[in-house]
Amino acid sequence: MKKITLFVAAAAFVLMSSVAVKGEVSSKATASYNYPPDNQNVQLTQTNLPIVWLEVNGQQIDREERKTARMKIIYNGEGQLNYADTVAHPGQAIDYDGYIALRYRGNSSFTMSDKKPYSIRPLNKPLEEGGKKQKVKILGMAKDNDWALLAPYNDKSMMRDLLAFELSRPWMDFTPHGKYCEVFLDGTYYGVYIMIETVTKGKNRVDLDDPGAEGDDLTGGYMLEVDRNDETVYTSKYHPLDNSGNPITYRNIYYQYKEPDYEDMTADQLSYIQGRIDLMEGALSSSNFADPEQGYRQYLDELSFVDYQLAQEFAHNVDAYRLSAKIFKRRDSVDPRFKMVLWDFNLGYGNSDYYNGWYTNTWIWQNNDLLNWNNDSQLVPLWWYKLNQDPYYTDLLKSRWAQYRHTNFSEESLMALVDSMANELTAQGAEARNSQAWPRWNQYVWPNQYIAQNFDDEISHLKWWMKERLAWMDQQLEYDPNAFPMGDANHDGAVDVNDVTTIINYILNKNPDPFFYDDANINGDGAVDVMDITLIINMILGV
Repeated sequence: MKKITLFVAAAAFVLMSSVAVKGEVSSKATASYNYPPDNQNVQLTQTNLPIVWLEVNGQQIDREERKTARMKIIYNGEGQLNYADTVAHPGQAIDYDGYIALRYRGNSSFTMSDKKPYSIRPLNKPLEEGGKKQKVKILGMAKDNDWALLAPYNDKSMMRDLLAFELSRPWMDFTPHGKYCEVFLDGTYYGVYIMIETVTKGKNRVDLDDPGAEGDDLTGGYMLEVDRNDETVYTSKYHPLDNSGNPITYRNIYYQYKEPDYEDMTADQLSYIQGRIDLMEGALSSSNFADPEQGYRQYLDELSFVDYQLAQEFAHNVDAYRLSAKIFKRRDSVDPRFKMVLWDFNLGYGNSDYYNGWYTNTWIWQNNDLLNWNNDSQLVPLWWYKLNQDPYYTDLLKSRWAQYRHTNFSEESLMALVDSMANELTAQGAEARNSQAWPRWNQYVWPNQYIAQNFDDEISHLKWWMKERLAWMDQQLEYDPNAFPMGDANHDGAVDVNDVTTIINYILNKNPDPFFYDDANINGDGAVDVMDITLIINMILGV
């Protein structure tokens, strides 16, 4: 059996190498098992994007069981061209060349998409030989052993996920990095994909210690996800709320275990993290939920939740809060509070024709009445209704939005980011090749609300939608473009080390002018002290 396995692996490598020589080679017989594109004769000669070859040698890729495959990536670096014909262009940089454990991934991104996404784990040798996952750098991204190839399909701009992550990167603990690439499977061109970091535990991802058996070690780290009841879950003791704050008692909120895996957790660890969820939700449900010491603030990092909410609301993401809503907790000695991390924005920014996803003038956190009326069982947890009833939280939301709008959420910065991403996709014809493989312009693809005629039309509509959303959120969050951003204690229009000096001087009574008091009292707790210095340093560092 071992000889047969080695023979198959060797044959796969030889075939893969031949594909690398001629990028236009098509293996229709093998690709037909794995959801091939409409047009299997698209040719690629040169591209500004990395070229990824996946080789499964005709195996059917599975959604559950990982299969041994080979992956080879040519990437000559930022600003350089990459060539499919490696004979005519020898000496190109090989970013990765080796075994991987491959499977399909995703829920609606798999079932509702002709173009399927993949989960990738680099291996030291084939699974059949006891191969283990290994941490590797891919396309300049930091080492890890868990990666995904997202397959932008219903998002015809192919940028909504990356757009959300890039916008939130300065504000949150971790947001995934991703890189556009063009993918071949068994020699057939499959189109533009996004090689991306997944939201997993790791030194270069969400930095969590393994939870221990007792004491402080038991308190972290954990990651859970609010999502469907389609695997082992913890069911919340608190029901979602309608828009009047009343419990919807026949609906439940489910937490999936992500880090560690459910199977790897001890009874004490399960009991601890379930109890911590109960405490957080119990505090939010209590009559004194907004109390600074006795309420929810001892259990969740309000600034992390504010950043999560602003990201989701700006995108008007119909899946926000209720699906792929990832929370994590470090050890108490590091930080006893839950924080959040982003994932899954392909239906955002006006791309959805259901649950009013295309609207620019509503809040998604208030969507439970509509969701419930449509008999959707995945509702928004009670956290978001309760947080938005707390003046402290909503003031922080408004202040943070002002800070966003003074920086990378300015209209100029947003439009420049969209233009840059669009240029990356069109500069050497990647978008055109993807559209040849998957001709979907002027066609409805679930759940498009706007049916674009071409790529330029799609990008124009996306920009229009974003501007409309900005205007509405500015009004709701009382944004004054002439006001000073949160943290700008010295009123110079920037948040930097000079503001730290201003606050120190205020504490030392060297700047008693009450005009500066509200801006120096950054965390809004009524006192100007070292906590404000810590917060502003975190702002400067993007923590």
